[in-house]
Order: sequence, then C-alpha cells, then structure tokens
Amino acid sequence: MEIGAMVIAVVGVAGTLGGALLTQRGAERTKRREIELVRAHEEVRENLALRRGCYTALNRDSRQYTTALNRHLHVMREQGVQDADREALDAAKAAHRDTYSEAQMIAPDGVLAAATAANHALTLVYGQVKRLERDAPEAGETMETVSRAQQEIWDLLREMRAAMRADLGVSSSD
Repeated sequence: MEIGAMVIAVVGVAGTLGGALLTQRGAERTKRREIELVRAHEEVRENLALRRGCYTALNRDSRQYTTALNRHLHVMREQGVQDADREALDAAKAAHRDTYSEAQMIAPDGVLAAATAANHALTLVYGQVKRLERDAPEAGETMETVSRAQQEIWDLLREMRAAMRADLGVSSSD
C-alpha cells in the first residue's frame, strides 16, 4: 500500500507541477502573440503616418510648383523675368524634386505611377518655359502651347491626389 500511495502522491505532484508548467508556457505563448500583434499594428500605423506625411508634402509641393510655373509664364508675358522670378521657380522645382524623391521610396506602385506622370509633365513644361525664356523654343513651342500644357498638369495632380487618398483609405471623392 505504501508504494501505491507513494506512486499516487508522486503522480499527483508531477501532475500539479506539470500543469503549472504547461499553464505558464501557454501564458508566455499568448503574451508573445499579443506583443507581435501590437508590434504589427504599430508598424502599420507608422507606415500609414509616413505615407500620409509624404503624400501631404508631395501634393503641396507639386501644386506650388505648378502655380510657380503658371506665375512664371504670366511674368514672361507681362514684364520680363527677373532673377527673383527665376529663383522662386527654381525653389518650387527643388522642393517638388525632394518630395517626389521621397515618394519614390515610400509610395506603392499605383501612387507612384500617378506621381511619375505628374512629375514628367512638370519637367516637360519647365523645360519649355526655360527655352521660351531664353528665346530658344523648339518647334511648336509657344507661350500658348506651354500655357495649355501647364494647365493640363492640374488634371494629373488631381489623379495623383486621388491615388494617394485611395492608398490612405480616405474617401476618393472630393
């Protein structure tokens, strides 16, 4: 009897200790999953905040660059370009270039395609404006054609903004 009682006692103690150990391991596994979920959620939130900041800057700087091109065309027509006018245009171009470069590293393909189309159009119009400013336009480049091309950029900016808003999960209707 004593051996049977001893075996029962040992099995009972082992079961109690084993149960506690299994419970502890289960709790650790659950805690580890919770930590992984929190980290994943924080990473998603940080990524969203990074894209939102980049998109805000790109939208702003693209619009300011387009506005600067428009203003530069008006100045060319009305009074002649001064150094301050050139500097203002170049500052807007540089700001856009920097935010576009950041977007190239952050934006998903759909947003980047729209941003690239807008950037390409801005670059073309800038080149046309500078050639007109130097009185060295290419065939077919006039103030009117460049002005029309500059106005078409607004449509590309709207498309870019819609792609960015869709990526952020915000309503795409403005």
